[in-house]
Amino acid sequence: MDGTERSRKSGAALEAKQPMMELNGKEKSDSPTDRVTLKKEIGLLSACAIIIGNIIGSGIFISPKGVLEHAGSVGLSLIVWVCGGGICALGSMCYAELGVTIPKSGGDYSYVTEIFGGLVGFLLLWSAVLIMYPTTLAVIALTFSNYVLQPIFQNCVAPYLAVRLLSTICILFLTWVNCSSVRWATRIQDVFTVGKLLALVLIIVVGLVQICRGHYDALRPSKAFEFTRDPSVGQIALAFLQASFAFSGWNFLNYVTEEVVEPRKNLPRAIYISIPLVTLVYTMTNIAYFSSMTPEELLASNAVAVTFGEKLLGMFSWVMPISVALSTFGGINGYLFTSSRLCFSGAREGHLPYLLAMIHLKNCTPIPALLVCCTATIFILCVGETHNLINYVSFINFLSYGVTIAGLLYYRWKKPNMLRPIKVNLLIPISYLVFWAVLLGFSLYSEPVVCGMGIVIMLTGVPVYFVGVYWKNKPKLVYRVVERVTYMGQKLCFVVFPQEDLSETCPLTAPDKHID
Repeated sequence: MDGTERSRKSGAALEAKQPMMELNGKEKSDSPTDRVTLKKEIGLLSACAIIIGNIIGSGIFISPKGVLEHAGSVGLSLIVWVCGGGICALGSMCYAELGVTIPKSGGDYSYVTEIFGGLVGFLLLWSAVLIMYPTTLAVIALTFSNYVLQPIFQNCVAPYLAVRLLSTICILFLTWVNCSSVRWATRIQDVFTVGKLLALVLIIVVGLVQICRGHYDALRPSKAFEFTRDPSVGQIALAFLQASFAFSGWNFLNYVTEEVVEPRKNLPRAIYISIPLVTLVYTMTNIAYFSSMTPEELLASNAVAVTFGEKLLGMFSWVMPISVALSTFGGINGYLFTSSRLCFSGAREGHLPYLLAMIHLKNCTPIPALLVCCTATIFILCVGETHNLINYVSFINFLSYGVTIAGLLYYRWKKPNMLRPIKVNLLIPISYLVFWAVLLGFSLYSEPVVCGMGIVIMLTGVPVYFVGVYWKNKPKLVYRVVERVTYMGQKLCFVVFPQEDLSETCPLTAPDKHID
């Protein structure tokens, strides 16, 4: 890691030698379409697909069991799902303001770095690159492999090596797609988002048919609120953390702001369309589960959707594992697409090696950043079981949301006269932060080891920041090694620093639009 300008200047050496050359050696024109920069190819439909596709991954097929277990009753678990979507809606409104006020790719990291400075931003970046996204990608990839292999190994557990091998092949293939073309990646996201929505619609329709036939005993108010244990605030907080894993990804469009067409218009529109839609789908899906499964059956199932399909779809029960596989395949693609942009943004700020801030001269894709995300995920896959890390991921994720939204309030106080195309009512971020503080406080009380480990993982970035970024006068040998590695990386990946497009990052002049 190197946070100095020396690395950037040396990294730009190859760019200076061949700044506008095609692979065949011909000069490129200076027209906007030939500019070596991240292309604006994400329209409103693709923007919605990125949000929905990243939220709907493996979570809705894993989290219902955890939410019900901690909530203690069917009725309270459904309330948790609805409120979880409502909390995401509050947070997404705040992110809409931040996204158009600070129109940079990188999401939470870019906003926190701009508002609080390098150290806080680096800690978010460190925890995300080290744990959050590689672990989440690994979990989704393992879910994909298990469901794909289930028809082959019907009466036994799929071999450990086969699951890991298929997961690795899937990640490598989607990394290749993302390296080759942004358009291909977004098209995959569009298609598989529609596919996963159709799968959930199938579950909802079958569940509604069951309800119309009178099969809704578990949903009757008299039974829905029969608690298996006395409810406690701590357990309810853990139920919300489980639901937050299923809702994670609602802020991912903010990671690719610079690739969105007219982001000041399409970013908030995509958020306002996607979050209510996902909340409705999640709630109706859980209602459908309970129309055919008792709470005891759901808690005993390790694959809720498959158990649901076996009970109601008969000979067509194979549709469920295929649907889950398609859903997780699209989720892997979305996480690769957005997490690589986080690495790209971190390198551009000098918090990661500058090689990661370069893009392919022809395809305009951040190949080095994608390769780092791919490598980290495969490493997590090879380490062993990742289920224990899910709780760490959920806690760190929620912690970063709260810090970012607190930054919105601080930015309002620090720069009150800044023009903001979108300006939410102050009650929205305050309400979110109150809920956030209560949730994290009781989560720490209920699971001090798990949540404490999340904080420890984040704080390990402090010495790394001061050695790798803050320390400017490193020995010359370090600089020479970094320069050599950067130059070799540029030649290997054929990447250069992107040309900046100031059209979307200029000072804001639009009048405020208030959202109450």
